[in-house]
Amino acid sequence: MDHNTAGVGGPERFEQLIAFLGSQLPPPVEQQVDAEGAVQFIGGEPPEVIALLSHSSIVVSEFSGFWETPFKFTAKPRRVGVLKWRRLPENALLDALSALIKGARDARLASFQICKYCERKTAPEWLHDDHVCQACADMHSGAIH
Repeated sequence: MDHNTAGVGGPERFEQLIAFLGSQLPPPVEQQVDAEGAVQFIGGEPPEVIALLSHSSIVVSEFSGFWETPFKFTAKPRRVGVLKWRRLPENALLDALSALIKGARDARLASFQICKYCERKTAPEWLHDDHVCQACADMHSGAIH
């Protein structure tokens, strides 16, 4: 092991990355730990950015998904980048991670549309069709639920 990077990938750094991701992702931030100890972060409401921190890498993705049925949504994140966090010095890692988070968030927010009825920015999975959110589509179609 290179003496200049000794200790770079220790448990303290993993904890530092957990804290960094929790503070840099759009709020609210949900965290889940999987069976291998990787931590998945989902930031934003509606979700904007997903980050998966494992013991060797960080995968940053733009949130995306589709409706399989009217009642079953399946997330299908779009990968923006992967960082091998044990290989990078701290400043370079945090700068690169910040850039990936910003890129994923910007891409996600660019996919939102303004509803022509309520004028709210709406995530694409909540649009009934172009420029009409599902809530307004229900209200303006005369549908009774």
